[in-house]
Amino acid sequence: MSNDIVSTEWLASHLDSPDIAILDASWHLPTANRDPRQEFLAGHIPGAQFFDIDELSDTSSPLPHMLPTPEKFSSRMRKLGVGDGKRVIAYDAAGLFSAARCWWMFRYFGHDDVAVLDGGLRKWLAEGRPIEDGPARKPQERHFTARTRPSMVRDMKEVAAALASGAAHVADARSATRFRGEEIEPRPGVRAGHMPGAQNVHYASLLNPDGTLKTPEAIAAVFSSAGIDISKPVITSCGSGITAAILTLGLTLAGAKDHALYDGSWTEWGGNPDAGVATGH
Repeated sequence: MSNDIVSTEWLASHLDSPDIAILDASWHLPTANRDPRQEFLAGHIPGAQFFDIDELSDTSSPLPHMLPTPEKFSSRMRKLGVGDGKRVIAYDAAGLFSAARCWWMFRYFGHDDVAVLDGGLRKWLAEGRPIEDGPARKPQERHFTARTRPSMVRDMKEVAAALASGAAHVADARSATRFRGEEIEPRPGVRAGHMPGAQNVHYASLLNPDGTLKTPEAIAAVFSSAGIDISKPVITSCGSGITAAILTLGLTLAGAKDHALYDGSWTEWGGNPDAGVATGH
């Protein structure tokens, strides 16, 4: 398997390893009316800490869960017991929905020893593996060094320039109905539709029915069928930068070398009255 994903079998055999840190990075759309922290208390993989995507963000931004400062990320990771020399394993309750965002954030902050649990908590539970409830075990604080990689992220001006010049593909991870503008966006004030010139690669098209990732070859084929040449630059986007990270993970597994994530994603673009919006295919 890739260094970027681990199997439930692997994690089950390494639960007591002192050099791994397990993070529950569950997050849900605002319309889901679910509280991932409460769900964590009700049941999580033994030894896991809760990785709060909304709190681990730039809370001064009007946009949801934008990247935090390196200082904030380092401080929060120390308190979670995540530090240099630790292998991070991220999972979420859905199988794969938000854990890839956690994986991408660690990569962005210079910590490469991070992997996503293939199939997540859903597969873990389906296999009858152990869980524990209640608050997370108190971790021993560790030193974490954050070194940002600006090349891994794009802002709205850079995305607009790439679309105008054709310098990069823009892959939108939202559902086909949201991409075509047939569905109301889950956030108020955000128009329906997509960026003119973007291509739709629904994140679920990279997954098997059990929530595990498809093979690298199958992932490459999904991008190709959407008209995206992964040997060329790709910018991933979605509603708010969460499921875009699934596309980023898929591109990494498929061997793509030049890709970045649009952190503001459709919430920023669709909420900006000056930005162009397309509907339909």
